[in-house]
Amino acid sequence: MDPRFVLVHSPLVGPITWALVSNELRRRGLGTLVPELASPTETPFWPQHLDSVVGALADLPAADPVVLVGHSGAGPLLPAIGRAAGRPVAAYIFADAGLPTGGASRMSTGGFADYLRDLYARDERFPNWRDPDLRDTVPDLALRARLIAELRPQPLAFWEERLPVVGNWPDAPGAYLQFTPAYDADAQQARRLGWPYRHIAGNHFHLLVDPTAVTDALLDLARDIRVIPNR
Repeated sequence: MDPRFVLVHSPLVGPITWALVSNELRRRGLGTLVPELASPTETPFWPQHLDSVVGALADLPAADPVVLVGHSGAGPLLPAIGRAAGRPVAAYIFADAGLPTGGASRMSTGGFADYLRDLYARDERFPNWRDPDLRDTVPDLALRARLIAELRPQPLAFWEERLPVVGNWPDAPGAYLQFTPAYDADAQQARRLGWPYRHIAGNHFHLLVDPTAVTDALLDLARDIRVIPNR
């Protein structure tokens, strides 16, 4: 039996980010699930995101294996999701996503952290994208409008909270799919770990631009780590 692909969206956006890829996987005869993460307003945030996925899995038979796929900010949550899932995890796939941070916060060092600190000092929140900001990233008007409608601007506490440490991880094969240079460091780390790797030159929301190519890459990675057979 092929494992079900559980497609986890970033806490900064909504499930539309995975909708087209989910449809494409189903068209090819594979089971999928796109849990919708909670939108908590108080800390701690990550356990509530974790509970959203675990709750969505509750209706599936406990013996059914899953492939956990995280996009963007969902990446660091995958180990905790896998440990709490209560079922076999066949693989972890990170799609233009952060890798587990070993108990660090999302407020890392570097240019993005400086940008966030400046933004929040001005009483703004991230993400703060508007339609003109995403016209080149998501050319389709309807998809772009849906993406913007589902944005989840987070308070500063979201960025500052420390993410969970999961011992003896990875407990299943890992793989990495990269779209943008913003995730060079994570992709390089994945390759150092010996994980299968694919690169699609695109933007961070390439899942909404070319879901066929993204699906092809995910399935190539799944075959590389032998969680689905060659067809």
